[in-house]
Amino acid sequence: MFAAERRQLILEMVRANGAVSLRELARVVQTSEVTVRRDVRALEAEGLLDRRHGGAVLPGGFTRESGFPQKSHLATAEKTAIADLAASLVEEGEAVVVGAGTTTQELARRLARIPGLTVVTNSLLVAQALAHANRVEVVMTGGTLRGSNYALVGSGAEQSLQGLRVSRAFLSGSGLTAERGLSTSNMLSASVDRALVQAAAEVVVLADHTKLGTDTMFQTVPTDVITRLVTDDPPAHDDRAATELQALADQGVQITVAGAAGSGSGGDTAPPGRRPRRDTALPGQRRTHGGGGPGPQALRSAGALAEQPGERARVADLRRR
Repeated sequence: MFAAERRQLILEMVRANGAVSLRELARVVQTSEVTVRRDVRALEAEGLLDRRHGGAVLPGGFTRESGFPQKSHLATAEKTAIADLAASLVEEGEAVVVGAGTTTQELARRLARIPGLTVVTNSLLVAQALAHANRVEVVMTGGTLRGSNYALVGSGAEQSLQGLRVSRAFLSGSGLTAERGLSTSNMLSASVDRALVQAAAEVVVLADHTKLGTDTMFQTVPTDVITRLVTDDPPAHDDRAATELQALADQGVQITVAGAAGSGSGGDTAPPGRRPRRDTALPGQRRTHGGGGPGPQALRSAGALAEQPGERARVADLRRR
C-alpha cells in the first residue's frame, strides 16, 4: 500500500470512529506502528486530524461518538480480557446494573453463567446476551430507543431507575480522564448513565487503554465516584495511558489490569513503569461511597429493594452526593 493510500484509510477510520489507537491503525493498514505514527504526523500537519499519545482523534480536541458497528470491531481482544476480569467481581445472587456499550455487552455474555443474578439494564444488547441465561433475572428500564447504540434513553429510562438500589454498576463510555472521569459524546446517554450510578453502591468502569486520556463532551461519572477501573495493559510506548492510570490511582480509583504481569488473568496493579500504588486494595476488597455498609450479599435483588421499604431502610444510602 502506498503512503497516500495508507493515509486516506487512516483518515477514513478516524472520521468513522472519532478516535483510533495506533495499534488498531497499524493492524488495519498492515504496517508497523512506526510507519503509522509517521503517517499520523503528516495528516496532523495538514490539519486533518489531531495526534494523541498512542492514537489519533478528530480535530478539535473532543471526539465524537461512533456507531455500534464501528465500535464492535475496535480493541476486541482488549474488551474480551476486560469483560473476563470484570465478571470475576460479581458473586452469585447479586443485583447489578449494566450500562450500554460493546464492552458491557461482552460482560453480559459472561454474567449469563452466574446463577441468581438480577441485572438491570437500559441496553437491548445486554438484555439479549442474558435472554436465555438460566436463573438470571433481567430488568429493563423504560425509555426511548436510541438506535446508534441500541440503548433506552430519556426521562422514561431515568424515572424507572428511581428508588432502585443494587450492589454495583458496570459502565463504559467514550473517554476517561483523571480530571473529569468518565464521559460520553451524547447528552441523553450521559443522563441515563448518571441515573444508573445513583442506583449503585459501587461504580466499576470498563475502559480499554485507547479511551484513557480521551475527553468527550458530557461527563457521566466524576472521578471521585468511580470505585474501580478495569482496563487492559497499555502498550509500553503509550505514556499517555500510563500517566492517566497513575493519576486515577492517585485519586483513589482501584486499578485492575487484565493480563497484568504476575497477577494471572489480572489484578490490582500500578501502571507499567510507575511507582507502586500504596492505596491499592487487595482483590476482594471494595470501596464504598459514604463509609461502611452492607456487602453484595445484603443487596440481593433490585426488585426487592425497590419494593420493600423496610429493606431499603436497612441497607441505607451508601453514596452521599
